[in-house]
Amino acid sequence: MEGTIPSNERNGAMKRPSLILMVVSCVWMWPFTSSAQLTEAIKNLTRSATEATKQIAYFRIKGELTETPVNLPPLFGSEPPLSLKGLLERLKEARQDSNVVAVVLDVQESAFGLAQMQEFHDSVRKFAAVDKQVFVHSDVLTTLTYAAASAGTHVSVVPTGDLWLTGVYGEMPYLRGTLDKLGVVPDFETCGTHKTAAESLMRTDPSAQQLEMIKWLYDDLYAHLVQLMAEARGMEPAKMRKIIDNGPYSAEEAIKLGLIDSIKSRQDFVSHLKSRFGESVEVVADYGEKDEFEMPGDNIFAMFEFLMKIMNPRPKTYTEPSIALVYVEGPIMVGRAEPGPFGGGEGAFSTSIRKALDEATEEDTVKAVVLRVDSPGGSALASEIILDASKRVAAKKPLIVSMGNVAGSGGYYVACGAETIFADRSTITASIGVVAGKLVTTAMWDKIGVNWHPVQYGDMAALLSSADRFTDAERAKLRHYMETVYGTFRGHVTASRGKKLTKPLEELAGGRVFTGAQALEYGLVDKIGGLEDAIKFAAQQASLGDYEIRVIPEPPSLFDLFLGDHKKGEELAALRAGSAAAYFGSPLLKTAMPLLGQLDPQRAKAVLRGLVRLQLLHDEHVITMMPFDLVIR
Repeated sequence: MEGTIPSNERNGAMKRPSLILMVVSCVWMWPFTSSAQLTEAIKNLTRSATEATKQIAYFRIKGELTETPVNLPPLFGSEPPLSLKGLLERLKEARQDSNVVAVVLDVQESAFGLAQMQEFHDSVRKFAAVDKQVFVHSDVLTTLTYAAASAGTHVSVVPTGDLWLTGVYGEMPYLRGTLDKLGVVPDFETCGTHKTAAESLMRTDPSAQQLEMIKWLYDDLYAHLVQLMAEARGMEPAKMRKIIDNGPYSAEEAIKLGLIDSIKSRQDFVSHLKSRFGESVEVVADYGEKDEFEMPGDNIFAMFEFLMKIMNPRPKTYTEPSIALVYVEGPIMVGRAEPGPFGGGEGAFSTSIRKALDEATEEDTVKAVVLRVDSPGGSALASEIILDASKRVAAKKPLIVSMGNVAGSGGYYVACGAETIFADRSTITASIGVVAGKLVTTAMWDKIGVNWHPVQYGDMAALLSSADRFTDAERAKLRHYMETVYGTFRGHVTASRGKKLTKPLEELAGGRVFTGAQALEYGLVDKIGGLEDAIKFAAQQASLGDYEIRVIPEPPSLFDLFLGDHKKGEELAALRAGSAAAYFGSPLLKTAMPLLGQLDPQRAKAVLRGLVRLQLLHDEHVITMMPFDLVIR
């Protein structure tokens, strides 16, 4: 079997072609196989699909998981990002497939969010119910990748491998020093004692309120992470905490402590699988992937048909009962989504989401809707638009909210239209509060010799001017407007949660942030569970037996992405000239982020999110957004 080709790559079949579109009428292709996703050792296990009777499903989770699924072949030699929904569906398929006798996981290059890691971990643990082994083999594991891997029934590390089980380290960026160097003065107001969203711009370190929130969040998140790993390895949490405090460990030390099950080279790991499942077992490298882009042979007519299928696939027709899945992913902004390089929009845009919810409301085959929220919030106006559309859904059919890694501030605001809210235990949510303000840039312009002469008609005309700080009268006017928005936010929470709250709203609002477990205790959410749990519950509420899951809007095809599909309206082709264009086209982002991203990717992402908040404050003036950005290592 040495050197054989995986069965799904035999006989000249070229899987998942990579495409470069030079112009609309010219498509160049070359074969792109999945062999890069398997080690040479794993390859040697496979054999002809026509002979195979048993399969091992192989999953490689690399990089970050997206929330919104995509519907595209590989572009420019790169695979589209893997979505959480797609991964969970493929794991479920492997559990239910009688031909699959075991699963192999490669998570060492994964970058799960805490809530996503929980959903993945829970999904893997379900294999025990159907008595299927889940093997994990890795060169190195960190705290978070180990937490994901610990769900497996057998965890193996190479002889010289490491287990960097050292705990959780978090940090938050503060940009005031940068603004001072630029000669920019931040002037912001907040509603709520713990609404600290402007602190990263106003201060160089956290306030007492910020430190208080960080402590209760990390206390709960870390306690759950420890318990999750301890339960998976059959030990007490106190012992796991002690082990973590003394990390990292070599592979030899890790096995003595019961953290892993074996130390095996790749070759020995493969031999172990062969001995358990036989030489004839087939390893399916892309198990569960729906490949509609397999290259045809030499037939020119088949090739032409293939090109047409890629460029303009027929939309799926839904005739059976379905549950609609609508995503609110990323910063919440007013306007329409612009397709990204792998589909979807770079943010949660109110017009796009409103239309998706309206479509789900009016579509007769849609019997229930799950609103999946993974957002730190953003525009108060956009949040109100989305909430209003969700209420129209709830008036006609069940509406369930499923919270991902973050559903804070505006992300919680949009959830208030649902009767039932699911959150993962590690979801970060609430942050009920408002922030508004501006940056004063006069000193910055002075540094380069630019002087500005003001002309003003109207007492409040300079309210949002960057020339000077707020006057007392302007600050009072701004505070009055913010209190109106804050009052509306609290009113939505009261109307939605009402008697479910276990504490007065004022003790839970004010910008306070909680984990999903804490939010459940306080009545801010209804159930602990992931996306699959929310979908099952929605089906129960709609009294559905068999049903389809329908993502609205449907992920774009290549035709939609490059040409725009006018039959689907303006949603996929529109490019906003307002806040979204300013947000993504900011010269500051374009200049600074590539360099910072190379030097320190994780910190650069946190700084980027801080700049996003700054841009949203500039565009929207009053926002409902999470008070801080965490780098968790």
